[in-house]
Amino acid sequence: MATGETGFADVTFDLISVQYHSLKAGHDYGQYVRDAENAGLDDVASFFREVMEQDSQRAQRAHDLLRELAGTEAGGPATS
Repeated sequence: MATGETGFADVTFDLISVQYHSLKAGHDYGQYVRDAENAGLDDVASFFREVMEQDSQRAQRAHDLLRELAGTEAGGPATS
C-alpha cells in the first residue's frame, strides 16, 4: 500500500483531509449565511445553508469510512 510522507496510508490521509476541509468549510459557511441574511438576501443565505449541509454530509461520510478502515491493513500507520 502506498504511503505518503505522513507514514499513514494515502487513503487514510485523503479521507482525513476531506473530512477536515468539509468541516472547515462548513464553519466558514456559517459566516456567509449571516452575511447574506444581514444583507437581506434570503435566497443567497438559503444557498449557503444547502452548501453547508452538503459539506456536513461529506464530513460524516468520510468519518464513517475512516471508522470502517480503522484496524484494517488499509487504515492507520503504514507497515511497509
